[in-house]
Amino acid sequence: MFDSLLIANRGEIACRIIRSARQLGLRTIAVYSDADRDARHVALADEAWHLGAAPATESYLRVDKLLQIARQSGAAAIHPGYGFLAENAEFAAACAAAGLIFVGPPVAAIRAMGSKSAAKEIMQAAGVPLVPGYHGEAQDLPTLRSAADDIGFPLLVKASAGGGGKGMRVVRDPAELEAAIQGAKREAASSFGDDKLLLERYLEQPRHVEIQVFADSLGNCLHLFERDCSVQRRHQKVLEEAPAPGMTASLRQAMGQAAVKAAQTIGYVGAGTVEFLLDTDGSFYFMEMNTRLQVEHPVTEMITGQDLVAWQLQVAAGEALPCAQTELAIGGHAIEARIYAEDPNRDFLPSIGRLHHLRFPAEDAHLRIDTGVRQGDEVSIYYDPMIAKLIVWGKDRGGALRRMRRALEQVEVVGVATNVAFLNAVVSQADFAAGQFDTGFIGLHHDELIPAPQVASDQVLALACLSLLLQREVDARQTARNSNEPWSPWHSTSGWRANGDNHHLLHFVDGETDLLMTLHYRDSGYLLELPSGSCEISGRFDKDGSLLATVAGQQLQARVVRRGMEFTVLCCGRRHNLVLHDPQAEALEQEDAGGRLTAPMPGKIIALLVAAGSRVTRGTPLLIMEAMKMEHTINAPADGLVTQFNYPVGALVNDGVALLDFEADEGS
Repeated sequence: MFDSLLIANRGEIACRIIRSARQLGLRTIAVYSDADRDARHVALADEAWHLGAAPATESYLRVDKLLQIARQSGAAAIHPGYGFLAENAEFAAACAAAGLIFVGPPVAAIRAMGSKSAAKEIMQAAGVPLVPGYHGEAQDLPTLRSAADDIGFPLLVKASAGGGGKGMRVVRDPAELEAAIQGAKREAASSFGDDKLLLERYLEQPRHVEIQVFADSLGNCLHLFERDCSVQRRHQKVLEEAPAPGMTASLRQAMGQAAVKAAQTIGYVGAGTVEFLLDTDGSFYFMEMNTRLQVEHPVTEMITGQDLVAWQLQVAAGEALPCAQTELAIGGHAIEARIYAEDPNRDFLPSIGRLHHLRFPAEDAHLRIDTGVRQGDEVSIYYDPMIAKLIVWGKDRGGALRRMRRALEQVEVVGVATNVAFLNAVVSQADFAAGQFDTGFIGLHHDELIPAPQVASDQVLALACLSLLLQREVDARQTARNSNEPWSPWHSTSGWRANGDNHHLLHFVDGETDLLMTLHYRDSGYLLELPSGSCEISGRFDKDGSLLATVAGQQLQARVVRRGMEFTVLCCGRRHNLVLHDPQAEALEQEDAGGRLTAPMPGKIIALLVAAGSRVTRGTPLLIMEAMKMEHTINAPADGLVTQFNYPVGALVNDGVALLDFEADEGS
């Protein structure tokens, strides 16, 4: 075994590889871009080297820089991870030329599977079943039209290079074929630099089932069973599980043998995944082979008890596979959910921002968290917005689903939009729970899985109000302890008044909806008048900051995260954002800022109300930013000078950034 390993990747991928490498006693070497200087994988590695600027083309895809760092650090081997250069034959060849061990398959195997059309020709010659289609070199329109007529409609127009759904079109009407071909060619050329296409019969209700294969340099080759990856959006996987629901022993054996044959045909070494489409009649067809470890490999590890990254490192060192096919068995059921910073209600648009609050359920034998981020990290525009992978194990599929639903309910993310509620809706959906789904599942159940946003419920409002009131009590007690008169009645938050009942008005805004509530102080808590009626609320903060609340007699555990005037309520797996409209609190917050005029939340600058260099008095409106569909005015905290604005009108800003430079007058 070699003694040192450079990981040519970032984030969750690098963290995962570091964990197994450490267990084998290897020195781990990380690389990072400007954007990843303080990233988790950098902190985990034994040493880390700067690659370049934030864009991947200037850092993680710089083969010359990676090889230079490998030489300088004394690395013996390079692991490409999964993504970036993992399936780049030129990178693998460059590593070999530099005398480095490439933890991956031979260059020839990468090249053989790099083109989908060439791969299908190889598989066809080897007798691996293929979807009827056209994989030829001729790409002129008459040839493609003739091939389409032979295949029949509906059919799939597909880029030969690349993946991720790019350069892919479903054509149901022959009249739409020409436009689909032209569009797919443009997208393929733009994404992969290669506009070659292939045509295939489109299967209406297929399952996406893949087989994990492994081979060593000594001629041994085996498979580690299957994974079902059918739940997809735009041809990208959302949930994966192993074993596949409804899989029979005979079908598993047939698919496993076909996958091993595919690997052996190209002289494969290392970890690989052979992907198949499984039709409703039990027929299966080769789709492609990924010549790397897959993102979803943890579910295979959970059901087999094997460490596939350790296998990769051992095989790369020339060792034999750790076991034989007959020694492998399936134990239980595993499901993986990919948690992304994205907004399902906006067509899964990536959500950029800082992770102000991040909390996962505790890991144990049944639950695993693979992540590359920590609280306070930023989800940037430069890389994939995945926050974490949640992997659960149960004795059977029903047990795994229950664990997954519970684990998703315990995930807390504030600062970016996420797909957590969407994932929970998927694993809770009746057809999915019954194993009745295919690659069209999300489209078929879209409205059920992604319902329109609803105005905050009374329960959410009650939790937000209770959190605000309890925090005011905490602040008041702290102020009293720090004062010269800690027992002064002016520090009391009991609401006592000499004459009559004291009440307090609270005004929250939910999107464009104003929500007004009246609060009455009671000995045991508060009486809250909500839009749909009154209820009693009480509670306290737990030692970890969570809210232990009683709302109308129901005991709840929740968390309310406040950023400026924005409240994020997390309860029972649901999340809701509210904005407090409280002029007094806003004024106090401006005071407490001490002249540090920062963005209270991510937003957009829509107006600068004074010129740089202006002298202003306390309370003068300085700029307006738009956030959460509302306008927020930033006022001068004191008399002073606006020296400069740091962002122009139209700029998008993250929360916490300094919007302008302000010099308060002495004594102001």
